[in-house]
Amino acid sequence: MGLDTGADRAAPGVDVTVTLAGVIRAPCRVVWTTEERRRAGWAYGTLPGHPESGEEAFVVDRTGDGTVWLTVTAFSRPAKWYTKAGGAAARGFQHAYARRCGTVLRRLAADRAED
Repeated sequence: MGLDTGADRAAPGVDVTVTLAGVIRAPCRVVWTTEERRRAGWAYGTLPGHPESGEEAFVVDRTGDGTVWLTVTAFSRPAKWYTKAGGAAARGFQHAYARRCGTVLRRLAADRAED
């Protein structure tokens, strides 16, 4: 998985292209962000050329006891022939992507805790 953007951080209007499996390009635009004391996140909407048509949000919350939660919320429909043909497999890929985001977050949080 790769990420291409000209911005240092997410902000409304920033374009991002995610490369999946080394070959599928998924262009997106950040539509909102939030940054609070114990909560941060952003959402993007898909752009033409993305395999799906929809939005996806990623929000990290830290509770009073230090527990960290990642919430991924998405709605979409197939936009390309291969996502339409993929049916349930395409949805499985989306779930795998969300799990991968959680894995990366856990690694980043563990690295930060060691600093």
